[in-house]
Amino acid sequence: MSEERFGEFVVVRRHGDGHVAELALDRPKAMNAVSTEMARSVAAACAALGADRDVRVVVVTSTHERAFCVGADLKERNSFTDADLVRQRPVARAAYTGVLELPVPTIAAVHGFALGGGFELALSCDLIVADRTAVVGLPEVSVGVIPGGGGTQLLPRRVGAARAAELIFTARRLEAAEAAELGLLDRLVEEGRDTEEALALASRIAANSPVGLRAAKRALRLGHGLDLRAGLEVEDAAWRSVAFSGDRAEGVAAFNEKRKPQWPGE
Repeated sequence: MSEERFGEFVVVRRHGDGHVAELALDRPKAMNAVSTEMARSVAAACAALGADRDVRVVVVTSTHERAFCVGADLKERNSFTDADLVRQRPVARAAYTGVLELPVPTIAAVHGFALGGGFELALSCDLIVADRTAVVGLPEVSVGVIPGGGGTQLLPRRVGAARAAELIFTARRLEAAEAAELGLLDRLVEEGRDTEEALALASRIAANSPVGLRAAKRALRLGHGLDLRAGLEVEDAAWRSVAFSGDRAEGVAAFNEKRKPQWPGE
């Protein structure tokens, strides 16, 4: 396993053959509260991972034993002038869109607190694996703002408009069992196993065609919310992008020859 640090607060680890990358939030003294510097680091790490054609899956994890991420750094925000807040907004936003726009499948491994912007980082991933200590929520209206890292758009896409409205308007926190039951979490695992299970799931996904994975994610994301006819056109465009690829040829050949594919990734 290799490691690369992005600034002081983000570590990227490459697992196995490098096809699974772990983006670890590493600001333990602040329970991974997202400061301006940390936001820049998340965005930089995502830009590097998105451009790396060897990466097939990204898992977002935390090095803090009791929290995934507690959201925006309100201590830092308390010192801001209005001008400071305006200047910081695109920096903060780039961190969330960096995760959201990764071209490969993404999995959040959540334990402990994932609140506000922390939960929005998880919602920006395709899948959320959480252990039974997880506590999630979007409490922004309780401090006079709104979810600004994608929460008002991503949460209703998971749980529906009315459920999302109730959770955002009440600012309430949900423990793992209720969050899983309502669909805020995709897989609930035993305490302490969120990262292990997320990495295992990532390895299973990474065994598949990198060209196919990127195209499937593109079709899922671009087709969401479109009417069926338009969505099928998005799917057809994604299919055409892989139908004549080296991966498609290798996949068919490997199936017929009863062997494991050796994906060219193109």
